Amino acid sequence: MLRSEKQSFIRFLLIYLSSTLVLFSLAAAIFYVSQKHHLVDEQLRMLGHEAEEIQMELRVLHGSFDARLLYPARTMTDSALYDLDKQYIFGTLKDKMPLNETRFAEDEERIFLLSHIEPYYLGAAYLLVSKPLDKTPFHKLQQNIGFFMLGAGVFFSLLGLFLGKRFIAPMRDSMQRMNHFIQDATHELNTPISTILTNIEMIETLGTHKYTEELKRIEIASRTLSRIYDDLSYLNLNHNYYRHIELLDASALAEQRILYFSSMIHNKGLHLSTHIEEGVVLEMDRNDLTRLLDNLIMNAIKYNKPEGSLILSVTKESLSVSDTGVGISKKDLKNITCRFRRANQSEGGFGIGLDIVTQVVNHYGFVFTIDSELEKGTKVRIRWKK
Repeated sequence: MLRSEKQSFIRFLLIYLSSTLVLFSLAAAIFYVSQKHHLVDEQLRMLGHEAEEIQMELRVLHGSFDARLLYPARTMTDSALYDLDKQYIFGTLKDKMPLNETRFAEDEERIFLLSHIEPYYLGAAYLLVSKPLDKTPFHKLQQNIGFFMLGAGVFFSLLGLFLGKRFIAPMRDSMQRMNHFIQDATHELNTPISTILTNIEMIETLGTHKYTEELKRIEIASRTLSRIYDDLSYLNLNHNYYRHIELLDASALAEQRILYFSSMIHNKGLHLSTHIEEGVVLEMDRNDLTRLLDNLIMNAIKYNKPEGSLILSVTKESLSVSDTGVGISKKDLKNITCRFRRANQSEGGFGIGLDIVTQVVNHYGFVFTIDSELEKGTKVRIRWKK
């Protein structure tokens, strides 16, 4: 799966799963609150039966003169009698304060039920009945909701994977068709490009024809096509690309690549400045280092202004290429290294150069930074070590 496909796939999953999680969490919360009220009402209903039984016993006490009769008490249920002024008379409640309906209505640990006594038994007008809130049904409800959320999460995650693959299928087909086109196009371009460059080099070497301005333009165009061909070939083979790691003289290779692009630099009237330290040795594949240099130099030429400056620096710490070109806006800097992404549409290209640079840099663990400002220029730096 390509990086663009992975990004689209991950974004789809994040949006899908997060929205599903929010909706199910909201539904679960509403369901829990509803069921909690139902469970509390059920316990209050049971407490109401106990209150009725206590009132019946109070009626017996009220009409009896037997001193052996005691106030009705329950093991798990507390009760208390209050007069018309809501003053405490008698009961099993530890709190013997005057009746305060607001206070006990907000208690989270116990349930309370207040009932009127008519007619007044033993001078009591109110009966307050209380017992500890049984939280076992709540814990069981939470557990069931948790299992449901877990099962739903697994189900919708699998569904998201299935839908995500269906979602990126058109993109994958388009990318495969594009890759097949690039592969076929690069294969067809290889022979004519090689023939043109070979004949130009023979003309320069043998001197059989005058090296005219027209011939120079042909050479520049051919070298540009050759660079594009190499980049497209790398994109097609990067997953199975064989790298021959060796000790490279980066200083000498940088000078060679500057010489390779000298016709383009001269044709655009750029002022070239180089700072290449001797003895910069890197352990990497020659083609990879060539791609780094070529893509950075090519961009600095392509997006530079006529009569602008191009600065190449190669040290034992880093490689940097600076130009005084059109620059890149801050919003485009974030995605400028993505494949087929171009910040400037006025110049030609496929938007693959910095993507290739990023792939090479990531493979070797280098550090890649871009500093740019619109209409002032761009500086690209690659540090060899973190």
